[in-house]
Amino acid sequence: MKTLGIIPARYASTRLPGKPLLEIAGKSIIERVYEQAKKASLLDDVIVATDDERIFNHVLHFGGTVQMTAASHQSGTDRCAELAEALAGYDLIVNIQGDEPFIQPSQIDLVIQPLMDHQEFSIATLAKPLHTNKEIFNPNIVKVVMNKNQQALYFSRSPIPYVRNLDESEWEQAALFLKHIGLYGFRREVLLQVAHLPVSALEKSESLEQLRWLENGFSIFVNKTELETIGIDTMEDLEKAKKLLEKK
Repeated sequence: MKTLGIIPARYASTRLPGKPLLEIAGKSIIERVYEQAKKASLLDDVIVATDDERIFNHVLHFGGTVQMTAASHQSGTDRCAELAEALAGYDLIVNIQGDEPFIQPSQIDLVIQPLMDHQEFSIATLAKPLHTNKEIFNPNIVKVVMNKNQQALYFSRSPIPYVRNLDESEWEQAALFLKHIGLYGFRREVLLQVAHLPVSALEKSESLEQLRWLENGFSIFVNKTELETIGIDTMEDLEKAKKLLEKK
């Protein structure tokens, strides 16, 4: 079973333009993501998918593999699907967020292994426990609830589950809250299918594309990790990442 990690990277980020090329301790964000992905034991190949020549040339400069994709894509999933369609020799595709410079190779393996072990799983992702009310009530942190078989029931920017009859300050101790980590493993044929689905009602409401897949009947297996990740969406996130690396 052959596996491909794709790192979608676009220059025109609304909140942080040129984000993939911004540096943390002498290395760009995209180079750090690429290096981490290359360490995953269950990935055969890694490629950056971009629509920008600056990113394309930068990846070539640090010795990475990169391919240009259409500028019209609305999501990283769509960008991954374009490459998956062109590269027919792969069975499993992993969409690795291009703004997660501290993603761990073991986390990438955690979304691949279930797809290798269980033919009935078509999509896999990750979640980790949340431990503070500040995180639970932060709409920028996506939460997920799942059934006893670790299949996602719903993703939301709101705190889920809702804890009735308790003050919000007590919610942290009353239920398990899981942070969704936006790392996805797909069977190739499933990725091609979901990329052609129309935008759904729940997806529009929450601005979460994985809800489109759930609404259309695709199951998403949720593996667990205790490792934290830091997505770089704002200049504040970038400074936080720099400080974290300095401590290490």
